[in-house]
Amino acid sequence: MLDTSRPYWAAPRVADPPGPAPRDWIVVAVLAVAATIETVARPDLVWPAVSLALTLGVAALLPWRRVHPLAVVVVGFGTMSTAHAVAIVHDADWEGLTTAIFLLVLPYALARWASARAVGAGLLVLAVPMVLTAVSGAPAADLVGGTVVLLLACAIGIAVRYARELRAEEVAGVRSREREELARELHDTVAHHVSAIAVRAQAGRVVAASRPEAALDALSVIEEQAARALEEMRSMVGALRHGDQAELSPPQGVRDLRRLETGAGGAGPRVVVTTAGELDELRPAVDAACFRLVQEAVTNALRHARHASEVQVRVDGDTDHVRVTVDDDGRPGGPSPATPTGFGLVGMAERAKLLGGTFAAGPRPGGGWSVAATLPRRAVTS
Repeated sequence: MLDTSRPYWAAPRVADPPGPAPRDWIVVAVLAVAATIETVARPDLVWPAVSLALTLGVAALLPWRRVHPLAVVVVGFGTMSTAHAVAIVHDADWEGLTTAIFLLVLPYALARWASARAVGAGLLVLAVPMVLTAVSGAPAADLVGGTVVLLLACAIGIAVRYARELRAEEVAGVRSREREELARELHDTVAHHVSAIAVRAQAGRVVAASRPEAALDALSVIEEQAARALEEMRSMVGALRHGDQAELSPPQGVRDLRRLETGAGGAGPRVVVTTAGELDELRPAVDAACFRLVQEAVTNALRHARHASEVQVRVDGDTDHVRVTVDDDGRPGGPSPATPTGFGLVGMAERAKLLGGTFAAGPRPGGGWSVAATLPRRAVTS
């Protein structure tokens, strides 16, 4: 059991948790007003001034619950537990303010942001008020109910934490696959040119047999370096492919966009493709990216657009950039291609970023969805 649980206890805290935000101070202000009103409106309170001071003091710690979750839990619940212990010693029926229910946010934040060991230490702190509740002679139902509520807050924090981590891993996987796909396309393109260099170098050695020795040496170096570069590239991309076979067909590009068109009267919306401007002699990586972006955007529109009748695809090129836009006329209010569980937009954004371009997607003012990308014609070097 120790070996099995060791990885869980070694889990680190969440990296780069957000610090105090304006909305946190708004919450603190609202709690301060609510606690003050409750103190004034409840004549049955025991130690009203103490209860108000403790509630306001602990509420002021809320903005730091993400960056210092264990410390906030220790101070918050420790302060309230101390007051409870003093009340038991003096045989006072002290319960504090109902506004202090916000303390349940602290065990949630502890499980959401802290390391596993900090969560374990925090659970010990959370056990103190339960022990005091039992010592004070409270009914068993109160003890069980309070324990369940605290553990439920922790469980929700753990669930949210691992759901976010799983989402981050999935997004990283999508980006990694997009990089791998781009590496394949670059390999197929560059490999063609490097192979041509090697062939030309070999031919040069044959025709240059009667020429000066320097020419032969230069051609020999060209052949050697081209062959070595081709071998290294195949080795690198072969490792990225994890054993699957290379694509033997040429990558699809702008010239293949017409294949995505569909006519009116089909089962889904009509897809219309329009190309304009200078789209000849595009870099192979940009050419393939245009097709991939349009294909993914059209697929998203066909699947998610609500009552759309047409999907407009437009690809424009000039001397410096290629611009891709995909718009549908779906009605507002339905599911969008940017569903939280989808990763198509993540892959499109990653591909545009890798090529030095920009990507944007979002709802259109009059209804429907719009995807826009701008890719540079020339390679971007950093």
